[in-house]
Amino acid sequence: MPNPTSVDLTELSTSLGGSRRLSGHLARREGVGPWPGVIVVHEALGVDDVMLRQTERLAKAGYLTLMPDLFADGGIRRCLVPTMRAATSGRGRAWADLEAARRTLADHPDCTGRVGIIGFCMGGSFALVAAGRGTFDAASVNYGLLPKNAESDLAESCPVVASYGGRDRMVKGTAAQLEATLMRNGVPHDVKEYPAAGHSFLNDAENAPRWLRPLTRISGIGPEPESAADAWRRIEAFFAQHLTDS
Repeated sequence: MPNPTSVDLTELSTSLGGSRRLSGHLARREGVGPWPGVIVVHEALGVDDVMLRQTERLAKAGYLTLMPDLFADGGIRRCLVPTMRAATSGRGRAWADLEAARRTLADHPDCTGRVGIIGFCMGGSFALVAAGRGTFDAASVNYGLLPKNAESDLAESCPVVASYGGRDRMVKGTAAQLEATLMRNGVPHDVKEYPAAGHSFLNDAENAPRWLRPLTRISGIGPEPESAADAWRRIEAFFAQHLTDS
C-alpha cells in the first residue's frame, strides 16, 4: 500500500499569494510511472487518518495523488472559517494553495500532466468550483455545496462525477440541481444520490471528535459502506475515462 510522504509547497504557494506555510501529502503506487495526477481536498475536519487513507486509495488505483493541508498555516481554529468561505466564493488564499499543489503535481516527473481533483465535504465544494475554472481534467465532488452562480460558474466545467447522501440535510436537493445544471451546460457527468447515506458516507471510519460522535450518529453523519463501495466504483471508472491518455 502506498504511504503518503510529506512535501513542502511553501515557496510556490507564497509566490502565488497563498499561505506563508503550506505542506502536503504525496502518494504514489508501486512501480514505474508516469501516472495521471489527482489533487485531494480534505474535509472541514482537516488532514487526518481517514483523509490520508483516501489519498492512499487513489494512489493504489493508479494515480499520483497530492493532498495539500489547507490548515497548515495557522491550524484549524484560525483557518477553518476563512477556508470554508473560500470554498464556495472562489476567492481567498486557499485557492492559491490549491493552485500551488496542482502545479507541483502537473510538473512532477511521475505525472502525465493530466490532473483531476477530488474533494470531500468542504473539499467537495472546492472541487466543484474548481471544475469550472479550466485547470483540471476531471472532478469528483462528494457532498459539496453548489456555488451561488452555478449556471455560469460551471458553463465551461470539466467532466464531473458527484456523489451525495439522501439523508444529508446539509446538501438536500443539491444532487438534482447539480445534474440539471451540468446537463444544461452539456458537461459530461455522473451524479448520484444514495438514499441510505448521510454526510461523509465515503469515510471508512468515524473521524469526528469523540465528544461529538453521539450527535453525528443521530444526524446520520459517517460511513455507509454499501453506498461508499458503489461511489468509489463510479469515481474510479470516471477518472479512468477522463484522466487516462487515449
